[in-house]
Amino acid sequence: MRTIVIGGGIAGPAIALALRQIGHDVTVYEAYDVPVEDVGAHFSLAVNGLRALEKLGCLRDVQEVGFPIDRMRFYTGGGHLLGDVPRLRRDADPMRSISLQRGRLVAVLRRAALDAGAQIVTGERMVGATESADSVVAEFASGRREAAELLVGADGIWSTVRGLIDSSAPRAEYAGLYGVAGISAMTGVEPGVWSLTYTRNGAFVYTSIDEQTQWWTAQIGDPVKPDLRGLDDAQWLRRVTELFPEATPRALLAATTSVAASGCLNVCDPVQKWHSGRMVLVGDAAHPVGVGHGASMCIEDALELAVALSGAPTVPAALKAYDEVRRPRIDRLLKHGHNARESKRPGAVKRQVNAAKMRVLLPFFERAQGYLYDYEPPSLSAVGGAQTTTR
Repeated sequence: MRTIVIGGGIAGPAIALALRQIGHDVTVYEAYDVPVEDVGAHFSLAVNGLRALEKLGCLRDVQEVGFPIDRMRFYTGGGHLLGDVPRLRRDADPMRSISLQRGRLVAVLRRAALDAGAQIVTGERMVGATESADSVVAEFASGRREAAELLVGADGIWSTVRGLIDSSAPRAEYAGLYGVAGISAMTGVEPGVWSLTYTRNGAFVYTSIDEQTQWWTAQIGDPVKPDLRGLDDAQWLRRVTELFPEATPRALLAATTSVAASGCLNVCDPVQKWHSGRMVLVGDAAHPVGVGHGASMCIEDALELAVALSGAPTVPAALKAYDEVRRPRIDRLLKHGHNARESKRPGAVKRQVNAAKMRVLLPFFERAQGYLYDYEPPSLSAVGGAQTTTR
């Protein structure tokens, strides 16, 4: 089957890799030419995402470019510990979540997709598509037109494909938070720990990846979407230092060696229609969940879509089956994402409420979120062989 994938970030190459395993002829189209290693800040992969990568055959390569993180801890602005729980896993799970630079994961997935026989074309922005009973034709800004039997929208929260499937679909909006990420060099911090401090102006998150390196993100509450253009590293550092005077953020900011990225956090109302007859959404195009789980959900989507396509008699039937399998899990996670974003908005009263909630809820963390990490990804057999799935 000929398949076009729109978007070359995390979801696109993962989809291409999974579909190559079931014999599809896949081409990924990405609008930007910039080297992927230079794009984006750091983020986390939960153990469910890592197990999905294992099914795709590239777990070891991803682990080699990331850093294992054992624990996550929550603090008040005054430095009081609210709770200490396993990071994106169950306590008894021997696997550890990892933190890594976004571009490193994209590079690994693209390389794996290319090695599997997929094609990746950069510098082509899709602007339209036309469906018929047995095909879909993608149209690009360059004038290029490509036909396939399936088109996968892996084009992120600002998805063009989402609007083509449903012209009334929700659009992304500013979430009232923006983020600045950087790297610090400070000794005396326990490695392998992700920490979050609730502050007067939002939340300050840092991950100690080794004995002397910390990756941090300042998540800043602002009801008015700021203009983030034109600020150099020194200007960003001054701004963040003024907004985060609390002791721990101040110490890490003073030890900053570089500012890695900045950007606004965006949200999207639940997308009711994930597919048409021959187009389907995956990843943030369908469900921008955030809260440390977006990449893992993209990779899960890749496997589940491939399973549906290899097991259904027609493309429309496969897309319907994919939707039915994925939506209950995603809907549950979307509620968690909304609550997590709300907890990071500034305000003295909100900080006190957050602290009280965390003290009560963190002892039950595994019970509340264990379902995420219990996911058993399906196995894709080689072309021509029997397929097995376990959930």
